[in-house]
Amino acid sequence: MAGLDFSILPQQLVNGLLLGSIYALIALGYTMVYGVLRLINFAHGEVFMLGSYAALFTSWALGFSPESVKGIDKASSPMNLIIMLVVSMVVCGLIGVVIEQLAYRPMRNQARIASLITAIGVSLFIQYAGGLFLPQSPPPAISEQINPFRNEKVTFTIKPAPKEAVDKANVAMAKARESDVLYEKAKLDGRPAAQLETMRQANQEAQNEASSLQTQVSSQTSGIVIPFGQLGMLLTTVFLMLLLWFVVQKTKTGRAMRAVAHDFDSAALMGINVGRVVTVTFMIGSALAGAGAMMYATVLRTPLTPFLGVAPGVKAFVAAVLGGIGNIPGAVFGGVLMGVVETLVVWLDGLIPGLGGYKDAVAFVVLIAVLLFRPGGLLGSSKVEKV
Repeated sequence: MAGLDFSILPQQLVNGLLLGSIYALIALGYTMVYGVLRLINFAHGEVFMLGSYAALFTSWALGFSPESVKGIDKASSPMNLIIMLVVSMVVCGLIGVVIEQLAYRPMRNQARIASLITAIGVSLFIQYAGGLFLPQSPPPAISEQINPFRNEKVTFTIKPAPKEAVDKANVAMAKARESDVLYEKAKLDGRPAAQLETMRQANQEAQNEASSLQTQVSSQTSGIVIPFGQLGMLLTTVFLMLLLWFVVQKTKTGRAMRAVAHDFDSAALMGINVGRVVTVTFMIGSALAGAGAMMYATVLRTPLTPFLGVAPGVKAFVAAVLGGIGNIPGAVFGGVLMGVVETLVVWLDGLIPGLGGYKDAVAFVVLIAVLLFRPGGLLGSSKVEKV
């Protein structure tokens, strides 16, 4: 196992959890639609893409376009992020309703292959139509200035560096600061050029020594560093998942959704407005994808293109299958597991050079393995169904 750095393994696991939370939000949309209609919304990844652009345009409307922040460090606030999150969710929710009304409802009583082809057609239409009107990787995708927490981090130390190394680094840092002050003061005092050059060289050596010792301390310290924005992303994701659980388990609409998922025809005979339930399901699933898209583009600073939703959409679909398609807890579990596995592949690059470049292929390997050995998913159940 030579070549693997186990000191960074906890950090990689946390990174996987953060990435997996985004996959879980997208996977919930797949699994909710399948649970009700027994159909896959293959346009869900494109809804995710449109959500990221909704966040982008909202940030521009708030005054953070590339032109307005050029050459200045404009201050943002958490309220801007909340506004972007809400707008992305609302826009994606409405797009989900439109897709259901125009593409899925007319196909509901047709053969499943017709619905599948329709879904793929809608997906391709959104991608290529978006390429005509949407900006391609606008610089920056979403301005860093919109994130007020971009320079703040939360650190959890697992194994601190030796005290001697820390003390030595602190002394070197103090000397470097003192040397810098003395050099600046000498310049203001108008010292001779030869003396200034000697002081400059001494100051540079002090700075280099301090930097080198600080790097050594960092390499000897084992811990977890979470940017404050990503911590907020994780907490927001957990809140949205808990809110979804409350809606599905504790509300009248949620009971209707569970009834329709259990037996479509019987629910209609019992007086449930099946059409409305399906529309609400699309709306909620798409809104969750919008929330994930906003955080994916803003907190993770992902460049935007009309094809942005393809890779996350595929991975989230695999996550839904992995956890058990139609199973809400399974979608969450599958999404987190996909994120962790992806980051572990990058970590294993230390053992197998070049393996990290294939991290996106992991989704397809997982999909094939699940379909071969457990078609119902890890938390789902296999059922024979006539089609």
